[in-house]
Amino acid sequence: MLQISRTIIIPDNEIEMSAIRSQGAGGQNVNKVATAIHLRFDIEASSLPTFYKEYLLKLNDRRITQEGVIVIKAQEHRSQEKNREEALQRLQELIKSVVVLKRKRQPTKPTRSSQKKRLDHKTKRGQIKSMRRQVID
Repeated sequence: MLQISRTIIIPDNEIEMSAIRSQGAGGQNVNKVATAIHLRFDIEASSLPTFYKEYLLKLNDRRITQEGVIVIKAQEHRSQEKNREEALQRLQELIKSVVVLKRKRQPTKPTRSSQKKRLDHKTKRGQIKSMRRQVID
């Protein structure tokens, strides 16, 4: 079971995990042992509340396929168990990130002194550039 919040729990039968061979360096261990974990989670078929599903499907993340399946590959650790924990943790973080509401930005105006500084800088810069011009007698 994967606990998302106090009330929301994802049962193990909704998360499909398979062990695959890891990529990269690692000597004979890479060639012999399937330590990497390939996690698949179908959003539509899950028992998540509907607003979670909607926000997850709207999310622009490369880990979510067009069919609405989250695919996570964990291969950083040398043991299969640590990679399994890593994949579950990444899934949990992805689902939790959907619920966090972004604060709406309040538009503000620049202060009077910052406007004055900006205009002073512009005039000073313009004077410097005008001094570079060729002098005509």
